[in-house]
Amino acid sequence: MNILLIEDNPGDARLAQEAFTRSRAALNLHIAFDGEDAMDFLRRRGIHTNAPRPDLIVLDLNLPKLDGRETLKQIKQDRNFKAIPIVILTQSDMEADIRYCYENYANCYFVKPAQWDAFGEIVKHINEVWLGLARLPDING
Repeated sequence: MNILLIEDNPGDARLAQEAFTRSRAALNLHIAFDGEDAMDFLRRRGIHTNAPRPDLIVLDLNLPKLDGRETLKQIKQDRNFKAIPIVILTQSDMEADIRYCYENYANCYFVKPAQWDAFGEIVKHINEVWLGLARLPDING
């Protein structure tokens, strides 16, 4: 399993990496720190020429360069990537952001909790649902 985490905060990225690793050992977590880097990763440009196609994308909304809202929109409008499930994991609990994400085909929306234990629980649930119970498209077919 390959997960692309798009997160600009190094502390949050580290916490997510630890939580994903604790809850599922057999995964490869790739981190993009802004939306432009994420699009380069998906399109295998620049330093990402050998990047794998992610099975799941976990996306923050408040990103530099290309924000998460526009990143979501670009991914879901691209026929090569629109089938990749996108889980929003962000600090925003604004109704406008939630509505925007679902209107642009996000598959799930979580608000980041302040406490580490709660953050770990959300990542555990993401793993259980999206990498355990859900049937994901075959990236090779």
